[in-house]
Amino acid sequence: MRWLRLLLLLIVVPLAGCALNARPATYLVETKGPYALDTGDVVRVTVYGDAELSKTYKIDDGGAVSFPLVGPVKVRGLTTQMAAASITAALADGYIREPSVAVEIDQYRPFFIQGAVKTGGQFTYVYGMTVRAAISTAGGFSDTADRTRAVIHRRQGKQMVKGAVDLDFPIYPGDTITILERWF
Repeated sequence: MRWLRLLLLLIVVPLAGCALNARPATYLVETKGPYALDTGDVVRVTVYGDAELSKTYKIDDGGAVSFPLVGPVKVRGLTTQMAAASITAALADGYIREPSVAVEIDQYRPFFIQGAVKTGGQFTYVYGMTVRAAISTAGGFSDTADRTRAVIHRRQGKQMVKGAVDLDFPIYPGDTITILERWF
């Protein structure tokens, strides 16, 4: 009987240590930083004093907006303030004397969701979305879905990064979310 107690003690103590060493989740995908413009975003450009140029423009596959008078202006990877500075510089180069330009996001590029959801595909991004909100947008979980985590694929710089995340993880425009199936 004494050996049985000792054996149980040897088994329970290491398991209790595992429960105490829980670490916070770490993610490979970044969750902070200023929003960088990319293909598919629609921006509203306001040129003060010129209503003809103040319109919405879609960022094309080359990462540029086709702006009247100056042609394509590269904005991929830039913040809205940096994009305004680029357009200002292009307009100031012989077209408008001392232009004042503001750029804001009119419509974000879509996000994508696939896997164990009712309706996978491409959906409109709304600022501040989480994985849970994206799943709701896609009609909810399928019957076989793992309802505790998801996998996000996100472009960071020139590479695609993948990370397993929980359902309250923030998503960004352009993310691809995969909901895995659970295995009994």
